[in-house]
Amino acid sequence: MPAPKLTATSSLPADAFAGALAGRVWRPDRDGPSVVAIRADGVFDVSRAVPTMSDLCETENPAAALRAADGEALGALDAILANTPPDDRDPTKPWLLAPIDLQAIKAAGVTFAVSMLERVIEERARGNPAAAAAIRTEISRVVGDDFARLKPGSAQAMRLKQVLIEQGAWSQYLEVGIGPDAEIFSKAQPMSAVGTGFDAGIHPMSTWNNPEPEVVVVAASSGRIVGATLGNDVNLRDVEGRSALLLGKSKDNNASCALGPFLRLFDTTFTLDDVRRMNVTLTVEGDDGFRLEGFSSIAKISRDPADLVAQMLGEHHQYPDGAVLFLGTMFAPIEDRDAPGGGFTHKIGDIVTIAAPKLGRLVNRMRYTNECEPWRFGTGHLMRNLARRGLL
Repeated sequence: MPAPKLTATSSLPADAFAGALAGRVWRPDRDGPSVVAIRADGVFDVSRAVPTMSDLCETENPAAALRAADGEALGALDAILANTPPDDRDPTKPWLLAPIDLQAIKAAGVTFAVSMLERVIEERARGNPAAAAAIRTEISRVVGDDFARLKPGSAQAMRLKQVLIEQGAWSQYLEVGIGPDAEIFSKAQPMSAVGTGFDAGIHPMSTWNNPEPEVVVVAASSGRIVGATLGNDVNLRDVEGRSALLLGKSKDNNASCALGPFLRLFDTTFTLDDVRRMNVTLTVEGDDGFRLEGFSSIAKISRDPADLVAQMLGEHHQYPDGAVLFLGTMFAPIEDRDAPGGGFTHKIGDIVTIAAPKLGRLVNRMRYTNECEPWRFGTGHLMRNLARRGLL
């Protein structure tokens, strides 16, 4: 399938330029990236004021700092977006990048107890509706009818743990799903994420994989959450299913972490409460005519975003350049794509669109990891480039 066509209309949040939107752009004339402000009258390079996105997020008020920063006009957002997908790119003109740079890229797993418990019920019942009803009744006796209200680590959750152990249904995934400690892992390396319009990577060894549409919060080194963006935590289900110890192989591959289109900073138009209420939608469209739709509701998350960030970053874990955290997803694709009972897996060329009204749309085409653009520009390259430009 051809690379996605990007426009300002299709990429921006529903309220367009009302929020404080930051991004990163590759400048061929500078042989490196710049932090940019996305404004109604164009895209402006503000790297003289904030050389890195990490620097912007470390300011006392990132949204105010972004709005106050003077910058060099780089052109219209439409033109930069149109030049971003690799197929039609003019290498002499700017294109959009992922909206983070030096931050650690982390992810939280099994954060939606309601969907996790339903999967446990299905597996335990082995397709028997009566057995599923009996297990559900027993769980409801312990925690009530609304699984979404179950607080991980609570006395109620520990009672449920005992019930599930007695039924032979306990697993390491349930431990991080309803236990006191969240699963937080390294999704990818700093500087390695791809942005909207780029190809996203699937390792060719995998025959069962899926997108994971998520909200990604951005935290300063102090632990203060300063904004959010959208993310695709591309997952190789067959690899992770072989062993939980293969999580790194399943998650951290070339172009397997997609973020964007922009970083929306917290201000009067957008707050952490907006994140807590957010619905994230997913569309997958294939060359074979297949179409998959799904969504993930942050309102049903079992661990509050602030609690997850506190477990990620604090006195026991420090990230001097800040960190971003994928909050997890309740979406698990089960629709058959080919043979009945075969379930869903990606095909090369799939166009994946992840969207939320307050954050816009992140669009990527799926390719094999060794066919995506290789990651060549790391932290050392960035520092040397900024030094040559007199920005450090």
